[in-house]
Amino acid sequence: MRYRLLLALLGFGTLPVLAIGENPTPTPTPTAVPAASAPLSDVAVITGQLTYTNAYFTAGVDEPLVVLEDQTGFIRRDTGYILSVESQQLGQITSDFYQSPFTYKLALPKVPQGELNDVDQDGTADTGVMVFAVAYWNNIWGDAFLQERDLGGGGWSTAYASTLVSGQKATRGEYLGGRLVVYAPDAAQGFPSDFGADGRLFTPDDPITALAPGYTVVDMDTRPFTFIRDSEVTIDLLEGEAAADDFSSLNFVDAFDAMIEKLAREYAFTEYKNIDWDALSAEFRPQVQLAQRNRDQDDFSAILKAFSWRIPDGHVSVSWTQATYESFLRDTESGVGLAVRTLDDGRVIASFVTPNGPAAAMGIVPGAEIITINGQPAADHIAAAQPWSAPFSTRDFEYLQKERYAMRFPAGATVAMVYSNPGDTFSQEVTLEATIENESFRFSSFNRGVNPVALPVETRLLPSNYLLVTITSFLDSQRLTVDLWERMLQQAAQQDVAGIIIDMRNNGGGNGFLARQMAAYFFDEPLLVGLRSQYDPGENAFVVDEQRPDTFILPEPGLRYEGRVAVLIGPACASACEFFSYAMSLQNRAAIVGHYTTAGLGGGVEVFYMPADISVQFTVIRGLDADGNIHIEGRGVAPTVDVPVTAETVLSSGDPLLEAAIEALEGQP
Repeated sequence: MRYRLLLALLGFGTLPVLAIGENPTPTPTPTAVPAASAPLSDVAVITGQLTYTNAYFTAGVDEPLVVLEDQTGFIRRDTGYILSVESQQLGQITSDFYQSPFTYKLALPKVPQGELNDVDQDGTADTGVMVFAVAYWNNIWGDAFLQERDLGGGGWSTAYASTLVSGQKATRGEYLGGRLVVYAPDAAQGFPSDFGADGRLFTPDDPITALAPGYTVVDMDTRPFTFIRDSEVTIDLLEGEAAADDFSSLNFVDAFDAMIEKLAREYAFTEYKNIDWDALSAEFRPQVQLAQRNRDQDDFSAILKAFSWRIPDGHVSVSWTQATYESFLRDTESGVGLAVRTLDDGRVIASFVTPNGPAAAMGIVPGAEIITINGQPAADHIAAAQPWSAPFSTRDFEYLQKERYAMRFPAGATVAMVYSNPGDTFSQEVTLEATIENESFRFSSFNRGVNPVALPVETRLLPSNYLLVTITSFLDSQRLTVDLWERMLQQAAQQDVAGIIIDMRNNGGGNGFLARQMAAYFFDEPLLVGLRSQYDPGENAFVVDEQRPDTFILPEPGLRYEGRVAVLIGPACASACEFFSYAMSLQNRAAIVGHYTTAGLGGGVEVFYMPADISVQFTVIRGLDADGNIHIEGRGVAPTVDVPVTAETVLSSGDPLLEAAIEALEGQP
């Protein structure tokens, strides 16, 4: 089933997300016209708008569409139903799509090309009617019309459409209200006038009324349904369960309590991470009460930031305010001109020394072993640091980020350090004075050297005849990403390259569905990649959505690549990047090359809103493997070619991971 939902981000985006919100206010009901006596003139033009609150609704969208969506999939309860190209009557978006709400206009064809369905429940075969919803879609693949991959594997829209649809397990995908556009080819067709006793539409207990020929808009928000035959009808599209929760109108304490209640109910990994929400509330609520009494928005923001750091999940975040940013600058602006890295043998060495900085002035050189810092073993000093980039899903990534922040000190602070330069048989103790310098902090970033205006897919043919492909993001222009991806694969075939090396080391994630389907170009069968689980309010439990398995949708054979492949990973490969990397590890399709695992962000996120213009992101979907096991969250994707972290690899002027990938591919058939 195609759920019209938005993706995770923060660089850490991954699976589609159901954001639970209140039902939209129905469109005002027009004067009812009994179907059997409706005039012969019928609907010709539909106009309306879509108001969206989901934080990632427009992310990566290039070709937004409003389309007449054939509801045959719903009528047959066929979650794999694919809309035919002929049935897709495209509308026009008539305002700025990137400003909510946007408006649209849809001119109906004289005779639509949807499928006819006999829905009058009388037991005899009739010509039937065509049933449509109006729906928003994002076109990514192929021409101007939607194909199977655009449709997410098929089904019908359950958000951002003219229909309001249930997301609960017992009634998942069933209409709750909204409007349908129905076309009757003649006057002999019947249509439900209401839901039957079972609460479902197009089932045997539906009450039936005669339907006038031509187009009729059916309003399912009235009882019985209202049948509308005006030449122009307004149909607003409904965000439905993708709408964001909004606590911004509450005071600090009430908003905090609402947040705790929501997290305790919907956060995907409470038991997996042993989180005690009551204990966290008891710890932080008095601080929130004080911020409320003082009406201190900056303090409230700082409290929420500290609260988020206690949840070991890299997808969890609180938006930064100006005060947050200023605090970050104060904490990181000064250092001693030194960046460090811990080797596999446990030694901490200087990975970078700022020329003419305090450390260099005292004789410390790159590769020096840092033995103690302010009287503590270097590893203990690092472990005590608090990174602003918190929280983290894996301990390895947390420690790597602590290495960065452990070397920041207040300006003017004295730092006692014991070190031993390479080749020395003795150690030295020095006292350094921290100064304002940012070069060592920038050097220790995993995103050092990343081009902020790079294309989402960039390629370079190496002298070894391997094609190096860098995927910078799955949240950039999705249409451009796919076009560049397919162009790369065509070039790989034309150039007869020795293999493809895909660099994922600085890909912060984005659209998880896009990531998995890009991996599908390297396979020749529609593998089941994984499943997902989410809180179901009807069940009051997390349930696996077996109607929406994550399965490869294969491109045409001419675009599939059968040659040798390696994938370069690192801790900055997060969320959707990890789902791509995991997919490439199936059937040992690619060599996964790295020093460390990926970031371990294995879920889908939702954003909700708090007072003081603060937004909070948290994980609401558990990403699972094909057997239903949590496979990425807290673990990451591990390299199959594990490149050691040694002084030589840390200080190398080359690219040890790229060199290891080439060596690994040379050994593949």
